[in-house]
Amino acid sequence: VDEFKYQMTRAGWHPTEQYLITPEKVQELFPLLNMDKVLAGLYNPGDGHIDPYSLTMALAAGARKYGAQLNYPVQVTNLNSRSDGTWEVETPLGVIQAKRIVNTAGKYLSDWILEEEPPFDLIELDPNRYGKWTTTEYTAAKARESYGFNNIIIYPKEERFAGRPTERTSGLYDLLKTKCSMGFHAGWEQPHWFYKTGDETGYKPSFRRTNWFDPVGREYKQVMEKVGVIDLSPFGKFKVKGTDSVKLLDHLFANVVPKVGSTNISHMLTPRGKVYAELTVSQLYPGEFMLVTGSGSELHDLRWIEEEVVRGGYKVEIENMTDEMGVLGVAGPYARQVLQKLTAEDLSDGSFKFLQSRHLKLSDIAVTAIRISYTGELGWELYHRKEDSVALYNAIMDAGQKEGIDNFGTYALNALRLEKGFRAWGAEMNCDTNPLEAGLEYFVKLNKPADFTGKKTLKQIKEEGLKRRLVYLTVETDDVDPEGNESVWHNGKLRHSHFSSDYVLKHLLVIIYVSIIYINCIYTCV
Repeated sequence: VDEFKYQMTRAGWHPTEQYLITPEKVQELFPLLNMDKVLAGLYNPGDGHIDPYSLTMALAAGARKYGAQLNYPVQVTNLNSRSDGTWEVETPLGVIQAKRIVNTAGKYLSDWILEEEPPFDLIELDPNRYGKWTTTEYTAAKARESYGFNNIIIYPKEERFAGRPTERTSGLYDLLKTKCSMGFHAGWEQPHWFYKTGDETGYKPSFRRTNWFDPVGREYKQVMEKVGVIDLSPFGKFKVKGTDSVKLLDHLFANVVPKVGSTNISHMLTPRGKVYAELTVSQLYPGEFMLVTGSGSELHDLRWIEEEVVRGGYKVEIENMTDEMGVLGVAGPYARQVLQKLTAEDLSDGSFKFLQSRHLKLSDIAVTAIRISYTGELGWELYHRKEDSVALYNAIMDAGQKEGIDNFGTYALNALRLEKGFRAWGAEMNCDTNPLEAGLEYFVKLNKPADFTGKKTLKQIKEEGLKRRLVYLTVETDDVDPEGNESVWHNGKLRHSHFSSDYVLKHLLVIIYVSIIYINCIYTCV
């Protein structure tokens, strides 16, 4: 029954009828059903399934019966609309007069062709969500698993284990794999949360708060009050250099190009002004940049950059360093104190400022250090050779013993970033949203000289005024947290679906997009 309620909240913002019904009603609707252990039913009056191939063949048989002639495959070379509403279809076999045309390639494909981009975000269908780690063995294991799980209950935060681990593991995987609950991110194994003595270990699926909840709260407190270390190696990492590198990035990104030794947050926009990607951009040397993105958007972002290079004829070299480079994040009020023990470089606030990057050595290990942290706390991201990951991790953990250093995972990281108001690509922003409604104005420089992609459209959106804005809500709940895409209501009417949530500071925070006219209303998230 929990699954029924969960699915109803996620489907509630679609115009579909759905009801939770009693066992008696279930029996009435389907008398042949074995009613043993039936507690309730989820009834969708309009639900059904049509097999496209069978439907097409049935229509073809009916058409032949009434005199139609079918020819296939036939290339359509041109379509001409006539003033009376009919069409001329040009083919190598001649011109066909037609009252109606069915575009079996799909409506949205034509939108994509005409508008130069899909009408909404399609990353869930993007072939680039798979990489070279998707081997034949992995694919076969996943196919068997998916078929076997066809009718199982689907839980939030679901993990499936067939084909894991892939070849894509960080330098710390063997060291950490028994100490934490791992999650699967674009082929990588990355710690979600860490175990302590007395914790219930392992993956425990539930629609309610389960064994991860208290440990994540502990890790949240660790970073807020002391110092924590997180493995961020799955980040997508690209090197861009060449005579046209500055020119390329000025065209690609809505933000300005950072100076040597500096870092910024930059967004690539689509022609319609939507947020195609968010990356961290650092100019390490004159004309040489490091671009960092999330693990799930690595090849998605790289493709866009490479296509722009070809389209614009830019003279640059691009190297994907994702698999060869490790990343450790160190964050918390004692982060500087711990790292300073490992280097002669001055890490003070006056010397190493926020959003600066520097090459240095920590315990004689070469790293590129960027003073930035997705936690929103004092912190650094440390980029290094993958083979140095264990030595660097051990050096940091040894140096931080006095300060009470400890690990934290991505669940705690998400709670921390939500509390600080940091957006996540794929959640609060994507190809369905523009940066202005997402509250990213600071990173969008509409007055910069370069004519970056989407600039003209974004100026028009700003002049016309926004139709919605991203806002935070606090939600009253007990042990059930929204997971994303739940329905949001106001005065008994559906208004929105929400994008992200997490439990921080004894409050459940939810991020939603709200129509401008409802900004100051009180909402119910169900």
